[in-house]
Amino acid sequence: MSLRATARIAADAGGGLPLLVSDGPLALRRTRAAGPYPRVTVVGAMSAPLGGDRLAIEAEVRDGARLLVDSAAATLALPGRSAEPAAYDVRISVGEGAVLHWLPEQLVCAAGSHLRMRTTVDLAPTARLVLREEQVLGRHGEPPGTLTTRLTVRRAGRPLLDQELAFGPLAPGGWDGGAVLGGHRATGQLLVVDPGFAEKPVEPRLYGENAVVSPLAGPAALATAVAPDALALRRVLDDVRDGLVPF
Repeated sequence: MSLRATARIAADAGGGLPLLVSDGPLALRRTRAAGPYPRVTVVGAMSAPLGGDRLAIEAEVRDGARLLVDSAAATLALPGRSAEPAAYDVRISVGEGAVLHWLPEQLVCAAGSHLRMRTTVDLAPTARLVLREEQVLGRHGEPPGTLTTRLTVRRAGRPLLDQELAFGPLAPGGWDGGAVLGGHRATGQLLVVDPGFAEKPVEPRLYGENAVVSPLAGPAALATAVAPDALALRRVLDDVRDGLVPF
């Protein structure tokens, strides 16, 4: 039997979390934060997503609020009894003057899995965002599952970024070629949205041979990287974050 679960988070300007609702495999815990942001950690309470599962997280960062969301471990997509793809939706809204750091651990697509992940973010004009996504194609020594991810970000109701990627045996041909992954098995991106970039846009920059930072048509910058493994990917995205994020 396929699983249906939606976890919900809301953060207030005073540091409160008036809504923190776990569901199914998505257990939400308020954890100790090293910095000034209240912190919520997503803890996997069971194996998921499996084939046919429908999981979602909804997060509302209200006007003036600050929030850091991370996860306790990587998310592992596995094959299940159902031949249907699993779905994992993340829906985020960030209000006026609010700040969100969305920094989950990697998404690992095991052999035989099929996952469709969709992240949708709505930002107020003065909102700030740091969002990291990392995908690892297959566990060590195994072929990848199939993964389709789409990231849609709107700022003040207008499109800022809309990007879809597909990898694995059921993806269109060429995903592993030189124009996409070039044989690498880890890929990821870091999106930073800051109204301050409107006056001082981010300059394009290469990080080694396999990562680049590009300004977007808006007060934002997008870093994209590929790497041989999850550790190397995290290192380069952490370097980018250290150089880009003043908040």
